[in-house]
Amino acid sequence: MVDFVLVGALVTLIFVALIQLTLALHVRNTVADAASSAARYGALGDRSADDARERAAMLVGAALGQDYVEEISVNVETRDGLNVLSVSITAPIPLLGLFGPPHTLEMTGHAVITN
Repeated sequence: MVDFVLVGALVTLIFVALIQLTLALHVRNTVADAASSAARYGALGDRSADDARERAAMLVGAALGQDYVEEISVNVETRDGLNVLSVSITAPIPLLGLFGPPHTLEMTGHAVITN
């Protein structure tokens, strides 16, 4: 009986840790995809930086909740003579469910602006 309790507790702890790791990777991949997708969307000829910001908020909001993102910043910079749109999304690192410590995850997507 004691062996069952000890092994059961260990297996449960490993299972919960695996589920939490899966959630953290899901959040990371979702934020990275939203940043790159928003950058590509905002770099289209008929779109602007504000459109990219709205797209990033919509994508993350649909997957993780409207209030999950801490900050979305959009910058237009010149690299090698080309205008590049950068979208950075800052979100908490999930530690217990979707609640996280004060440390944040920042993902950035880039796209060349087409005219």
